[in-house]
Amino acid sequence: MDQATTVDVLIIGAGFSGLGAAIKLVEEGFDDLVVVERGSDVGGTWRDNSYPGAACDVPSHLYSYSFALNPEWSRAFSPQGEIYDYIRRVTHAAGVRDKIRFGVEVTSARYDDTRERWTVETTAGEYDARVVVLGVGALCEPKNPEIDGISEFAGPVFHTARWDHSVPLADRRVAVIGTGASAIQVVPSIAPVVGHLDVYQRTAPWVLPRMDRAYPRFERALYRRVPGLQRAVRALQYVSREFQVVGLTRNRAALAPISALGRANLAMSVRDPALRAKLTPNFEIGCKRILLSNGWYRALTRKNVDVVTAPISRVTPEGIVTADGAEHPADVLVVATGFHVTDSPFFERVHDSAGRTLADKWASEGMEAYKGTTVAGYPNLFVLVGPATGLGHSSMIYMIESQLNYLVDALRTMRDRGLQTVEVREAVQDAYNRELRESTGETVWVTGCKSWYLDAKGNAPAVWPDFTFAFRRETREFDLSAYRRTAVDGAGTENPTGTPTGQAAAL
Repeated sequence: MDQATTVDVLIIGAGFSGLGAAIKLVEEGFDDLVVVERGSDVGGTWRDNSYPGAACDVPSHLYSYSFALNPEWSRAFSPQGEIYDYIRRVTHAAGVRDKIRFGVEVTSARYDDTRERWTVETTAGEYDARVVVLGVGALCEPKNPEIDGISEFAGPVFHTARWDHSVPLADRRVAVIGTGASAIQVVPSIAPVVGHLDVYQRTAPWVLPRMDRAYPRFERALYRRVPGLQRAVRALQYVSREFQVVGLTRNRAALAPISALGRANLAMSVRDPALRAKLTPNFEIGCKRILLSNGWYRALTRKNVDVVTAPISRVTPEGIVTADGAEHPADVLVVATGFHVTDSPFFERVHDSAGRTLADKWASEGMEAYKGTTVAGYPNLFVLVGPATGLGHSSMIYMIESQLNYLVDALRTMRDRGLQTVEVREAVQDAYNRELRESTGETVWVTGCKSWYLDAKGNAPAVWPDFTFAFRRETREFDLSAYRRTAVDGAGTENPTGTPTGQAAAL
């Protein structure tokens, strides 16, 4: 350990969550912290996803930190480059860039219960940390399909999250595998330039019109001069999106107008009955993420675009063979198959004191945490964008800031009370997640279809089954009574009965 870098707080990842943690902790006086980031810059998913057409599907004013509003958004829905630039500007303005170590990948994080500290091994050496904050995000590990022969394809193959800009697409035969959020942005962007485009669809998504528009100069100037106006617009966008929660979690009838809009959008955009039948969703709206696009259907009606619904059988050096025996020649394969969300490979690198990984724990017991942030058996570990925090309707930054409130108050409480460690009690975590499962059991995510929201047991550990303001209320303050803790001098601080008291005990 002599060669290890000793630090009080180690944050892993410099996307929206990790960067936000660094900013808020430094503001609170926790200056002894380091952020390790495997990439060459901040930005996380908005740095990595630079594919053609990449943009946010949450309104611009809502998709930013509440403490760093941006009056300069050019459009109602921001393109990737603007979000990336925004994150970099915030990093410099907050003065935390010197806290970040770029090009450093974490290979192992192991808790030592004897020393009550974390040993974190990285590609740039070892760190000895009291507190570890996981800000790796849910969309950090691309999920590549397991298709027979794909490694033998003669041309370029790349995931949308690892777009190879050196590969020319003009006049070439391109295959896009997948019809999710990335594909509906990529396809309209490349369809006009490629020679031929095959889009491989397993499930037709629900697609609504994207109410996008450019913000004129005078409007941006108004937001600069009257910040309260931008906050009011942001609040209206937030409230309008929260209305969807009623249909997603409580009353399916509330989704009927959204479903009608989706069907009307398809009917007006695709006149060919056969193609329209292919593109008609066969699952309940909201079960998978509702997609927004003004160009998706129009792109699929182009003469140089085919929608292929037959399952892929194998990939050959020359192209793709489908289950019906048809051969589809291709020069380039673009994989738009999403990310490892409930089974991120990163969790295999996080070990408790006995050596058990977080991946093993969640695989056997279910992906669970307490308030999406702390995990029994892993003291002083805080997970941002953890289990049951994902959304299908609004801005994840709202959820991230809620967790930051909890994280900052946790470390403040530990500092003020002289605590070395906190670890959520397993009974408290179990009770919390039983309640979550009961709340999620009848929602559209569980009963409407099979999606990436679900784990192998049919639970939906990736989504928050309530209004986002309810999560904000739960995480407003750190509830120390829900935790086991030790003092800085090594003395235990359990209460006499060893059981939680107050609000946590009622969970």
